[in-house]
Amino acid sequence: MSDVVLVGGAPELRGEGDAGGGPWPGVADPAALVGEIAEWLAAYGNSATRRTYAEGVGLPVSPNDVREWLDIAEPAWTRAVIRYSAVLQINPAPATGEHRPPPAPRGRLRHLHWFRWCAGLGIDPLTAGSTQVKAWLAQLDAAGAAVATRDRMLATVKALYTHLADVGLAEGNPAALDRRRLGLVAPRGNATSTVTLTIGQVRALYDVARAPRRGASEVDTARAGAVVALFTLGLRVSEICGLDRADLHVNRGRRALRVEGKGGKTRIVYLHSLAETALMGYLRTQESRSKELTRADRRATAHTTPLLTTRTGNRYQRQALWQLLRRLAESGGDALLDVADAMHPHALRHFYVTTAVEAGAELGNVQADVGHSSIDTTSQVYNHAARDPSRSAADLVGQALDAPVRDGW
Repeated sequence: MSDVVLVGGAPELRGEGDAGGGPWPGVADPAALVGEIAEWLAAYGNSATRRTYAEGVGLPVSPNDVREWLDIAEPAWTRAVIRYSAVLQINPAPATGEHRPPPAPRGRLRHLHWFRWCAGLGIDPLTAGSTQVKAWLAQLDAAGAAVATRDRMLATVKALYTHLADVGLAEGNPAALDRRRLGLVAPRGNATSTVTLTIGQVRALYDVARAPRRGASEVDTARAGAVVALFTLGLRVSEICGLDRADLHVNRGRRALRVEGKGGKTRIVYLHSLAETALMGYLRTQESRSKELTRADRRATAHTTPLLTTRTGNRYQRQALWQLLRRLAESGGDALLDVADAMHPHALRHFYVTTAVEAGAELGNVQADVGHSSIDTTSQVYNHAARDPSRSAADLVGQALDAPVRDGW
């Protein structure tokens, strides 16, 4: 098999005169494929969802990577990539040779995202069958991908092929498989593998985020605190990435966020006091930049300015926030030692649900807060979480075992 390398998230074959060369090796019409992928993504109203799905199948989502795609000078391909960039709201980085920050570290499963896996084996994704999809899932399993991760990646590929089959670019949907037979659906009643965090652990995570760190500026520290605080509101990581400055507002006398969730559904999420303190503190550290703009400029840019920005002023990507949480947990000392390896954005979302329900909140209110489409989902998250120790009889048994042995025992 020819030497396949991945350029800018797209597979490219190196070597002149190779019959399988071009923008996408093994694909007869790569421009048509990218064009239809763009149309599939455009059907999702939430820009963060579009990026999540594009990244999930192994496509570029950063300006630098898309710039490398545009370096391939083929008119039809260029038009397709420009359309793809517009759908994801990406402004490809200019090829000026000027210094650009290195891309964020890639996830350990990046090479196993569907299109990348196909390219590595020389498989044309438009002719792939269910046998190839099952082999792909098996390799993800061997690489240590969690059941939920494999299920999510399969669902993304299935959604893509539904579109490709509808427009006639693919003959069928090779990812339309029985998830239960594949072991991707947990039996009813099983406890979730997501770690259940305590209030003390979440507070420790927030405290370490707010603590000065070597090499971290005041803005970096404030930003880290704001990130943790936003997660304690039960938000999905993609929702946090998609927040703009204009989404922060006052509603019924309380500061709140206008959050665009799954399916483009918008909900209002009120800030508790810790989240308000952290978020407003972070925004105040950026006041010097804001003062350089007129009031009209600030209003005009608020709708497109991310609420949280990286050091370079860009919108955060999901992977970067996950890595930030993991780094904070690993530096959290004894309080977070047992959960550092399992720290994940979804753990904090679960924390919101379990803490709210155990504090007496009605399930319907919690459902509205976290954006679950069904109250059954909210109930499932709570019921499948590890129970609070106070709801276990273990201590009663332990006390009985520790009691002095009476005569006759």
